[in-house]
Amino acid sequence: MLILAGIIVLHVTSIILLLVATIDNAWWLTEKVSTDVWGRWEWTGSAWHYHSLKNVPDDFIEVVQATTVLSCIFATLSLFVFMAQLFTLGKGHRFTFSGVLQLISCLCIMIAASIYTAEFHTQDTEGGYGHSFILAWISFVITLILGITYVILRKKSE
Repeated sequence: MLILAGIIVLHVTSIILLLVATIDNAWWLTEKVSTDVWGRWEWTGSAWHYHSLKNVPDDFIEVVQATTVLSCIFATLSLFVFMAQLFTLGKGHRFTFSGVLQLISCLCIMIAASIYTAEFHTQDTEGGYGHSFILAWISFVITLILGITYVILRKKSE
């Protein structure tokens, strides 16, 4: 029972991390600019002002946006499938479908973070990756561990 609770807590944590990484505006930070996958916030005067992304290849940013959203969707779907499988799966069977959905979520967030790393801010001399970018990579690791756990895990036969 403790393992089950731990898996569910870890899964909910991964969904929260994925949502924060997708929504929050801190993929790239400088002293006066905060950029995410949706837009750019600039500090002018005494307030932050939102601007659309400029000088960004549309196809790459659209892939990053799509894969971050898909990662959230697949991770959430995987949790619901896991909960359903707890009640419908026969004794001794594996949670394969939940694991596959979780591994797809893992793949999606890895694609998003990898493309963002390779294509954006490569010429910038100031600034650095923000906490949302770091959370994306942390959630990649957590979703990978969960996906492998679900594929290996069997429902106990009591």
